[in-house]
Amino acid sequence: VCTSFIKSVLTHYITSPSSQREALLAALQANRTLLLEQLHGEKRFEEVRRLREEVTAGATWLCSDTEDTTWCFVQECLLLLLSLAQHLSVQLELFNQTSTPSAARLRTPEMAPALSPDVLSVSQQKTLGAALQFVISLGLCPYLAPGVGVPLGRRSAFGAMVEGLVCGGAVPAADRRLLTTTTVLLQLAELSSLATLVFTRCLGDIMAALCQLGYRPHRAEGGGAQTEKELNLEERKSCREALKGLLGKVYQPIVVKELLILQGGPKQVSGSSSSRAALGSAPPWLRRLCGQLLSERLMQPNGVQAVIRAILEGGTGGESDWRKCDGVARILVACPQQSASPDSYYRQVCPQILDLLHIRDKLTAQQFQRVATRAALTLTEDKPEFAEQYLLAPLLRPLQRCSTASGQKHSLSWGITEISQAQRFYKFSAKYQGIFQMGNLITQGIYSLLLYRIENCLYFSSTIWVVGNSPSAPLMKALEEVLPVIFTLFCFTKQNVSHLRAPCQEILLWYLGHTEKSGALLVLRQLSGLGEQMKEVAPHFHFIPGSDGGAKLSLRDSVSDEDDVLYEQLSGEQWRLECLVQLLAELKDSDLPGDFFLELLQDLTSLAAEEDEGEDEQEVDVSAMTLLEVEQQLLGRAAGRGQKLTLLQVLAVVCESLPHTLLLRKTTQVVDFMVSLLQRACVGLDRVTGPSTGSPVESQTLSMGMGLVATLLSAPQLSAGDYASMSVLLPPLEVLSQKHPDVVIQELASGLRAIIATHGAYRPENLTAASQRSRHPYMTQNNNAASRKKQKVQSEARDSQASQSGTRTETQLGKTGPPEEAGPGRGPAGGGQGSGTGGSAAPTRAFSDWLLEACDPDVPTRAVALRTLTRMVQDSDPDAVQAQEKVLMLFLENLEHEDSFVYLSAIQGLAVLADSYPEKILHRLLGEFQHGPSLPKSNKEHSLETRLKVGEVLMRASRAMGELAPHLGRPLVGVFLRGTRDPDQTVRASSLSNLGELCQRLDYALGPLAQELSSCLSALIKTEKEVEVRRAAVHVIALLLRGLSDKTTQVLGDVLLDLYRALKWVVRSDQDDVAVLHAQLALEELDDVMRRFIFPEQKLEKKIVVLP
Repeated sequence: VCTSFIKSVLTHYITSPSSQREALLAALQANRTLLLEQLHGEKRFEEVRRLREEVTAGATWLCSDTEDTTWCFVQECLLLLLSLAQHLSVQLELFNQTSTPSAARLRTPEMAPALSPDVLSVSQQKTLGAALQFVISLGLCPYLAPGVGVPLGRRSAFGAMVEGLVCGGAVPAADRRLLTTTTVLLQLAELSSLATLVFTRCLGDIMAALCQLGYRPHRAEGGGAQTEKELNLEERKSCREALKGLLGKVYQPIVVKELLILQGGPKQVSGSSSSRAALGSAPPWLRRLCGQLLSERLMQPNGVQAVIRAILEGGTGGESDWRKCDGVARILVACPQQSASPDSYYRQVCPQILDLLHIRDKLTAQQFQRVATRAALTLTEDKPEFAEQYLLAPLLRPLQRCSTASGQKHSLSWGITEISQAQRFYKFSAKYQGIFQMGNLITQGIYSLLLYRIENCLYFSSTIWVVGNSPSAPLMKALEEVLPVIFTLFCFTKQNVSHLRAPCQEILLWYLGHTEKSGALLVLRQLSGLGEQMKEVAPHFHFIPGSDGGAKLSLRDSVSDEDDVLYEQLSGEQWRLECLVQLLAELKDSDLPGDFFLELLQDLTSLAAEEDEGEDEQEVDVSAMTLLEVEQQLLGRAAGRGQKLTLLQVLAVVCESLPHTLLLRKTTQVVDFMVSLLQRACVGLDRVTGPSTGSPVESQTLSMGMGLVATLLSAPQLSAGDYASMSVLLPPLEVLSQKHPDVVIQELASGLRAIIATHGAYRPENLTAASQRSRHPYMTQNNNAASRKKQKVQSEARDSQASQSGTRTETQLGKTGPPEEAGPGRGPAGGGQGSGTGGSAAPTRAFSDWLLEACDPDVPTRAVALRTLTRMVQDSDPDAVQAQEKVLMLFLENLEHEDSFVYLSAIQGLAVLADSYPEKILHRLLGEFQHGPSLPKSNKEHSLETRLKVGEVLMRASRAMGELAPHLGRPLVGVFLRGTRDPDQTVRASSLSNLGELCQRLDYALGPLAQELSSCLSALIKTEKEVEVRRAAVHVIALLLRGLSDKTTQVLGDVLLDLYRALKWVVRSDQDDVAVLHAQLALEELDDVMRRFIFPEQKLEKKIVVLP
């Protein structure tokens, strides 16, 4: 009744006056008159009249003698609202009294609960909202001081019209009227059903009114009557208490948002049109008050989240949100003036910043993590001492605990402290709290807690360090302290599947990529065991698999066997080195792996120098020493030997696991590598007395290194900077040119030194030949008798070619093939020119020489010659084209050689010949495959092996045919089909294998042969006794289906059912598992083909036909 009456009164407007102001005043006066008439004249409003009279009797603030139309209207609205609140309170009390337990027992599950009488309908809420709007617009906002709250004119068109209707500053009792309106609104808010409407529509205005009434500076002006109408101290104090209570019970993000609005924008500048400037500038006292209240909101529990939600709520993650996150982070880091001390502020705020990392909602977590990351980075840069104490230390404490763990039982106070810190910073779930029962607080329980904390610590650290990506000295220092523990955990996760591997690897790579070179090298040395040990996982503890792919710290089981302990230690060190090298392999765009490798080489040089000096030292006389001194000396020697072994182990793992393109990425690194190599070679040269002292491996390594320097110097364009970087090679080159026992190395060192010193102006004539010999030192050793005999027979031919080979540049030498293709039996004259299969080797030798070397008894020489002839045929060399028949005979002859290096080279050559001249060569090879070798010197005992090798050639030729397979492959199909009836099972299997490779490339040309092919395969599958042949037959069907794919139904349509039945027979009846597997794979291929045939892919295309 009350709400319907309010609606009827408020919506009765009079539109006869001309001006809007007069119309509004007339409407207010007419509505008030109509209200009083209906209250006293109509019986249906008797209850309302009674309630209004009761409220009027208790309303001390009611002013009946005023002539202000708007205030009279506001008073009537306030009386009606209080009457409504009183009525709802009485009805609610009666409802609670009548809801007895007996009535609750009579209620069935299908019955809806009784509706509370204070529940308002949507229409009633709309009417009540209109009444509240009139109260705020006419009875509260006009009496606010300038700059306090949002002006009505900036809210709506109606507010702009009403704004000039009431001049609150001109009213003598403005603060008294403001207090009246605010008090009534707070009384309404005491009822829960009305509090929602009041706070959602009027919270900001009520807060503005309370701030003005309780904190606005008092100015004593006017006479005694004016002083009586002002607020006294008790009233101002009650307003402050009301504001404090209101701020405490309302949702904090809303409170923060309203306080920010009350605080106003910056001081307006002429021409400013920004959104914050539209708020207007608040008075200084209000700005200070809002700042103090915001600081209090921030420093209370969960205050940081309230501030962030107030500013970022409703964000979409765009660029504006990034800027807001940065702004909020700066607000959190700045210590307010109202704080007692910076220490107390950061002690309260930093744990809340860490709590932001625990948010689970996706969008909210993304924004909160941005704020937490930016706040942590900003605090680290601006206040490093507070960041380290209250932010970084609690964040990394779980990892630090891993290095300070103890096997003894911890005290009760220590355990409770750990649990409280975990609850505060890491919020572990209830299932972990059950571990810590009073009286059972032992070591294992404490480290089971670390299971959850370590996981969160790693993910949060990855967010701040890696995602934040803002390296600074405090961050690097804090991370460096726990880096060994992270690396140990990374090594553990590499042994099994774990979700902690990714954050560990990201953190380690980020640190190695952003720290200084010297610091990164020091950390790498410490992690590899070469440097001083850092704070690693505590002794007697290790990581074990945790739940859900995590990890937890646990006590090691005691091992009594010393051999097992030693094995576990050595295997663990080896695994750590392998994991470290895998980390370095991920740094593909960094020079750190190369720098670490060069530092290891420098250590190796120093080690060689120490060993050289140690040889001259005499044994220490221990007779005059005490037992302690002797023990210390022995332990020192053992530690030194251990460091040497560790260095060699690290260097070996690095060289084996990392490619040279990663270790030596730049020319400067190559030069540094050569400096280390040459310095090591200079160690001990002063005591060289014989002409050939030293290890052959060391001499070969030094020779190849000299060749590398020669290659660098032979580059087409070298700048002055390049020569300046190579100047560090001059001292070791001078020592080698004077003291090295090898004459070739002396000459090469002298020549290289001359080139570097003169910046390329002088180049010795013998440098090229010397560098060629130095780059293939293995060619000059261990020559067999056949090689020496051949050098003597062909010396004149080599002398004629020496002038041509001497003109080769240094860069041509870098294009030769790998040295392992030329065996240790090569002669020194031929080793520098024919050691590879590259294109640069063939033009330097006569074709006849390569034919001769293809008959050489030395296996490496013959193999290299065969591969060179293969390259000549492939490049259509004129001499090779003319001697095509000779080359074919030569390849066929070497096909029967017993060494795999030779006959594989011959197979490759025959395949290239068949690809280049298919009509002629394939005919000859088919005859060899059918009837065996036809050469007069062929060994009949090895005829079967030769036929299989020819089959390999035919298979390679089939693969190389490509689109010419339908044209060239028809004769091959007949030969392979006849080969399936060969007496030897190996030939039958080889024929089927070749048949499968060929048929999957024939496409539609296979159609006429489908029946014959199907009959052959079906018969072999069902009647063949040899397992290998049956497997090959089934595999042919799989290759056919795989090669034809969608063409299967067209090419094999007539025989497809027979092939399907043959495959099903194999699956059901064959005893060989491999044949069954091949049949199942073939059936899967057939299934895919038929599915695509029956259910073709739908294509959204439209054909357009152009009519003639």
